[in-house]
Parts: sequence; C-alpha cells; structure tokens
Amino acid sequence: MAQNWLITPSTRSDRSLDIVRIVVALVLSVHSIYRIIAGDVTGFGEYLGSIGFPLGVALAWLITLSTLASSVALIIRRMVVPACICHMIVLFMGILLDHMHDGWFVVGGGRNGMEYSVVLIACLFAILWSYWPKKQ
Repeated sequence: MAQNWLITPSTRSDRSLDIVRIVVALVLSVHSIYRIIAGDVTGFGEYLGSIGFPLGVALAWLITLSTLASSVALIIRRMVVPACICHMIVLFMGILLDHMHDGWFVVGGGRNGMEYSVVLIACLFAILWSYWPKKQ
C-alpha cells in the first residue's frame, strides 16, 4: 500500500491543474497590482517609450490592465485560453526585451535572467492545452 503512489497514475489531474492555474494567476496579478499601487505604470511606460514603443504610457496601462484582467479570468475560469495567451505574450516579450541579455538564472548563477518566465510560460501552456476546445 505504501508504494502505490510510486506507480499509480494521477486521478486528480484536473484538481492539480486548478492549483497551478490559480497560483500562476495570483503570482502574475501581483505585478499588475503592485505597478498600479506603487504608481510605477508611468515609469514602465517611459521605459517602453525609451526602447522605441510608441505611446509608451498608454501601452504600459494596456499591458498592466490586460494582465490583471487575464489573471482574474484564470482565477474565475473564464476565457482561460485567451488569458493564457495574453500572459504568454507578455512574458515572452519580457524575455526578449529585458531578461534574455541577463542570461538564464534569476538568482545564483546570474541575476534577472529568464528562467522564471520560461517556467511560467510552460505552466500557462499546460493550462491552455487542457482548456483548448476539443474537436467534435
């Protein structure tokens, strides 16, 4: 009996993925909430403008509010696929524009790297895949 967990396939995959979905949404929502509360949206927009994006502050608000809305959508299990896609795009762009040049490691072997974003993208892809509409 004690060793059954070693060979038994999961029968709780839906509930397990619910945990991942909710935790990822909460973790990602903190960035948007903090940015709004701390008044950092303008600074983020100025950064976006400095690297060539037009309407940097407006774009920063769009990113902040869309990631917050996507996190809420994931938590309440509505529009899960578009919410995952939104988060994946933001994380991928963060890798390209900020984290890639710092290497892989977030801490330890480096600083501000892309490993955290890659793990989140993988989690979001797993969630997206499980909610993708099945062919009839």
